[in-house]
Amino acid sequence: MISNERPSPYGRRPYQSQGYGQFNKYNSQPRPAVNEETLQNAEIQIERKFFVFTLKENPRGRFLRITEEVGGRHDTIIIPSTGLADFKKIVDEMVKASEAIPQKSQPEPEA
Repeated sequence: MISNERPSPYGRRPYQSQGYGQFNKYNSQPRPAVNEETLQNAEIQIERKFFVFTLKENPRGRFLRITEEVGGRHDTIIIPSTGLADFKKIVDEMVKASEAIPQKSQPEPEA
């Protein structure tokens, strides 16, 4: 239960009986493993951040997994292959904007 959430006088809410996430307090059974095949892998380090780009495929389709590793912590986003062209288009627009718009202040170089 969320800290500011109070029990309902009408009983359990419907969403609470459904399994969200791999494990939860309502369903202690793990999801079955999905067989994924790695098609291509690339890594890049930018300042303190380390990024891993992995193109994978499973029975539901292809996807790009982008994992950011900083100080032992991992954050991941997954982009279905059907959205990769749109994702690239937006990233290209952001690169152009970053190059065209002058910075307000120069960041301090890291030692």
